[in-house]
Amino acid sequence: SDTPLVIKGLNLTIHGGERVGVVGRTGSGKSSLLLCLLRLVEPDMAGETKESYVSPISIDGVDTLRIGLQELRSRIGIIPQNPVLFSGTIRSNIDPFHQHTDDDIWTALDQCGMKDAVEAMPGLLHAVVAEYGENLSAGMRQLLVLGRALLKQCKILLLDEATSSVDYETDKEIQRTIRQAFKGCTVLTIAHRINTIMDSDKILVMKDGLVEEFASPEDLLADETTTFSEIVRQTQTNNDEDGDGETGGAMGAIGEDNESSVEPVEERT
Repeated sequence: SDTPLVIKGLNLTIHGGERVGVVGRTGSGKSSLLLCLLRLVEPDMAGETKESYVSPISIDGVDTLRIGLQELRSRIGIIPQNPVLFSGTIRSNIDPFHQHTDDDIWTALDQCGMKDAVEAMPGLLHAVVAEYGENLSAGMRQLLVLGRALLKQCKILLLDEATSSVDYETDKEIQRTIRQAFKGCTVLTIAHRINTIMDSDKILVMKDGLVEEFASPEDLLADETTTFSEIVRQTQTNNDEDGDGETGGAMGAIGEDNESSVEPVEERT
């Protein structure tokens, strides 16, 4: 195919339990990286031989191309920008395969900050959810999908601008849940609000499908010439113009041997 490669030659290692914030301009390959991890798009293996083959993406040393799709995706939680909900009930949306007890579900709802809201609904766990969750607020939809990920007890969590459509308070609730309930998990966050990734262990700055910068936020901000420093300065300027001090507060928050590695990947989308 003559389709341009979105990700090409990207090479980095993410340690188990690390929280990584991902930033970059539109088209830099941020969302494509998450799609690769889920195998929603596959690497271009043209020209590869058995002798030259190198695993494009490995998790705990295992080539993801050798893992069944159902098994792989069942072990990775994803919170997209537009949460996927369907016509049914609270219970069927948070536990679509009926694998958990009511107690498990209530615990997950409590952890994701939805317990009080569900307790106030007629029918409780059997409360009706409209198609696409249209009878729920944007924040409630995101929290419900977060509860679904909690039930899966996944070791890897992917967030793709998950808080772009929620208000600041709901954003804080989601970030609190991620820090507490997913402690010890590997978390990759594509940021909509820069403040949501300021306390990440590492920041991945992508450009044209490649790694431009990959280091702790402290190290990147210590060098005024880095792209990440420029992004933060621009965000602060925009917030000052809008009368919004969220990023400044987030900057104050900057402060396992198991590995999940992402080897060179070439992807066509």
